[in-house]
Amino acid sequence: MKRVIFVCLGNICRSPMAEAIFKNMLKKRGLEGKIVVDSAGTSSWHVGERPHHGALNKLREYNIPTDGIIARQLKKEDFEKFDYIVGMDQSNIRDIRRILGQPDHPKIFRFLDLTDHKKDVPDPYYTGDFQETYELVVEGCEALLNKILEDMEKENLIL
Repeated sequence: MKRVIFVCLGNICRSPMAEAIFKNMLKKRGLEGKIVVDSAGTSSWHVGERPHHGALNKLREYNIPTDGIIARQLKKEDFEKFDYIVGMDQSNIRDIRRILGQPDHPKIFRFLDLTDHKKDVPDPYYTGDFQETYELVVEGCEALLNKILEDMEKENLIL
């Protein structure tokens, strides 16, 4: 089993959107229970809150469930718990490394570095563009799922 955590600043827009989209992809492909998915924020601003209404509305538009997604803050213990620690932007990556005490580890990487974009996922909390974020997150989730499946195949993990 592999474990992935998506991380953004407040854990109310980008990372919960990625968590919901990724879980939905896993369900559609019959991979539930094979890959564990979570999300967190580098700040504690929104701990205990549901995702931002803009993120919820966008996910609802595409019939993607958000049940059980509640904001939490990234903890040092998450380094040992997760195989893939995925930051939404370069600032998140710096904060993740600081919080986890891991200045440079390959399991910590920027989400869109797995795609041709190789850029930050814009924060719709500030841009207001939840559609752009949604599209980038879908693309990033597809690339991440392919990477995880390749890694599992190399390790001879049975799907």
